[in-house]
Amino acid sequence: MVVVDNVLEWGRWFETAHKKRIVKQETLPKGKWVSTVFLGIDYNFSGGKPLLFETMVFPNKKDLEELDMDRYSTWEEAQKGHKRMVKKWLKPINN
Repeated sequence: MVVVDNVLEWGRWFETAHKKRIVKQETLPKGKWVSTVFLGIDYNFSGGKPLLFETMVFPNKKDLEELDMDRYSTWEEAQKGHKRMVKKWLKPINN
């Protein structure tokens, strides 16, 4: 993984590193798509721990309307966060 400070450098890296950025992606039984990826830039704009990973939930793999989202600082936190998000969206109230 590479964390960059320059937006143009990040953009070039982002275009070529798709598979390297994926922590986990899966489709849930009723079609919801959960995707956890390394962002490559810090999304914590207010200071504190860097937020470099993101889990998002979408209606399905083609409809990318955001239903839920969480961010994390480390790969390990992202893996655990992905599992929590899947568990949350497998509950009947969310399906």
